[in-house]
Amino acid sequence: MKRIEYFYAAYSGYAYIGSSLLQEIAVKAGATIVHRPFFLGDLVRARGNAGRVREETYSAYWFGREIERWAEYRGVRIIKRRPTYHHESYEMANRMLIASGETGQGTDRLAHAFLEAHWAEDADLSKRETLLAIAASVGMDGADLFETAGAEEVAAQHRANTEEAIARGFFGSPTYVVDGDPFYGQDRLELVVRALEKPFANDWVLPS
Repeated sequence: MKRIEYFYAAYSGYAYIGSSLLQEIAVKAGATIVHRPFFLGDLVRARGNAGRVREETYSAYWFGREIERWAEYRGVRIIKRRPTYHHESYEMANRMLIASGETGQGTDRLAHAFLEAHWAEDADLSKRETLLAIAASVGMDGADLFETAGAEEVAAQHRANTEEAIARGFFGSPTYVVDGDPFYGQDRLELVVRALEKPFANDWVLPS
């Protein structure tokens, strides 16, 4: 079966904008989404982009005009600003996704629900009660997932996903990988469709 490795953070605005389309693409192509939630801050620092991301003008454009245009283009509900709790921890949301399973419709639904709650409902993904309510909204046992997410093996997988994203030279969230070929950003989803149908020629080598 075809696979789409999906590297993302549970609070990522651009992962949210592409979330529904990604799932539609997977269904149409008969592909499985393989969830790889990771800690975006570590990747940003590893790429040396932390200063740029914090720069006010860049941030205002990237999380303002640009995200609004793409939301309109994709037909996605979104608040007209960066979410109030965007700087709060989303680690347990990531870890609940890991606990829910690497693949499966439940994980697909939960991932979208976390992203939508944060970017369309201004939800605080650092709050246990919020995470449990979101899980319940997609028919999952939030309390059980939250407890499992606290296990060291889940924390270790979260670290491993992050380390893998860094080692593979990724730039941010979302990154989709088809047959080892990475596509960074939801604006590359049309290219993901093509890659699932026919791989792109690939003579590119990641600089060391």
